[in-house]
Amino acid sequence: MKTIKLFLFVSLIALAGCNRNSHKIEVIANPNGEEIDIEKLKTDIGGLSTASATMKTVHGDIVFRFYTKAAPRTSARVMQLIQSKFYDGLIIHRAIPNFIIQTGDPTGTGTGGSGQKLKAEFNELQHIKGTMGMAHGIDNDSADSQFYISLTTLPHLDGKNTVFGQVVDGLDILPKLSKGDRIISITLNLKDTSAN
Repeated sequence: MKTIKLFLFVSLIALAGCNRNSHKIEVIANPNGEEIDIEKLKTDIGGLSTASATMKTVHGDIVFRFYTKAAPRTSARVMQLIQSKFYDGLIIHRAIPNFIIQTGDPTGTGTGGSGQKLKAEFNELQHIKGTMGMAHGIDNDSADSQFYISLTTLPHLDGKNTVFGQVVDGLDILPKLSKGDRIISITLNLKDTSAN
């Protein structure tokens, strides 16, 4: 019996160790190739990380932050795509007033992506104006690189999509975006900008 308990204990430690590196992202801009463990990024009381990203659009800048605790794999993947400049130059391929804007498809048709599927990380976060979530097909685990930003409160989407971020500046820009508008760039800021 002691052997079984010891085996289970060692197995759990091994599994925990395997999972530890699953949320690290390489900081591409750093010549040292330093990795950032997103689980160690500071978060505020609402669960948003101090890491942010700035989306430059033809109508102005939109700043968003990540829910790294509620959606660690998704946050890490979106950060990787941002750092690889995947989103730069893509268009808004879906824009529905009082609902959402959507981007992240290099084909501009709503059917493309990066080629790497993400396992869903449904969470308790609610869709309010500026909430960012992953678009997916019928299969909940089919999200890839496409994300949407809600233009209003959308309770019917709660728990059905992986919410990974929230717009914290530039909410007034969102309704100005139209289908076909281009994202100039998205840049990542991993520095802690919160007050100590």
